[in-house]
Amino acid sequence: MSTPQPPLTQQPPAPNWQGAPGTSYTSPIPVVRTHLGHAISSEWTKIKSVRSTIWTLGVYIVLLIGLGLLFALIAASTDMSLEGESPLSLGLFGLMLGSVCLITLGVLSTASEYGTGMIRTTMTACPSRGRVLAAKSIVYFGLAFTVTLVTTAFVGFAQVAILEGNGAANPTGEEWFKATVGVSLFLSLFGLLSLLMGSLIRHSAGAITIMLGVFLAPLVIAIFMFSESLRNVQEFLLNYSIPSQLGVFYNAELGSSGPSGWDPLWIMLALTGAAFVGAYALLEQRDV
Repeated sequence: MSTPQPPLTQQPPAPNWQGAPGTSYTSPIPVVRTHLGHAISSEWTKIKSVRSTIWTLGVYIVLLIGLGLLFALIAASTDMSLEGESPLSLGLFGLMLGSVCLITLGVLSTASEYGTGMIRTTMTACPSRGRVLAAKSIVYFGLAFTVTLVTTAFVGFAQVAILEGNGAANPTGEEWFKATVGVSLFLSLFGLLSLLMGSLIRHSAGAITIMLGVFLAPLVIAIFMFSESLRNVQEFLLNYSIPSQLGVFYNAELGSSGPSGWDPLWIMLALTGAAFVGAYALLEQRDV
């Protein structure tokens, strides 16, 4: 006995997306021409939503405030003579250690996406690779500059208040500007250099190691150069090491004839610009 077959139902015809003759289909989804602002918004959403940003910037702020106030309290409690010296120079110690946090955050802003594969999604959403790199750079630089500026200003005011009456000189307007805005620009550019290194290397651990070497190696090598024949090399490494250039903003250079004034900022700007050009060229040529 055969099983009765269900009656055939007529399927509705496929939609005619072309419309009637003489008409065209209009998508209900608005089509917006993307620009750099959209890429910046996307990168800001990413950088503020990952835990590494909170941890690195949190530790960075703690180091700057903690060490800055600690050394100020030590100087005040031990009657350390600061005759004629600016109390702002005590903030240098926290910045030297805090630079490691900016290096880490900068590298992770780019290299971590290659490790997780998120970079493919990023480049699919924004095929303009140069725009992506520019957006990452702008977001990172703005964040690093703002956090550093606010923190160094707070530490500076606290140090001046703590050491008032210890013989410390009252900082001039130029000293305030260099110890806040100048230092913030320099460290933000150095962190941006780390971001670009992450884009070049595409490996978080490797890029962080390289940047730590750039930060520490010249100074460490120079310290252990005892030969008189290497005196010129030692002097060059001392003068142009990152800690020495950072000390210029506090009038605490490690060398005797190195950069002065705003020279460290222009040197770092030139290095970062060259790294950006190299990162952009390789980003356009390599697969993601």
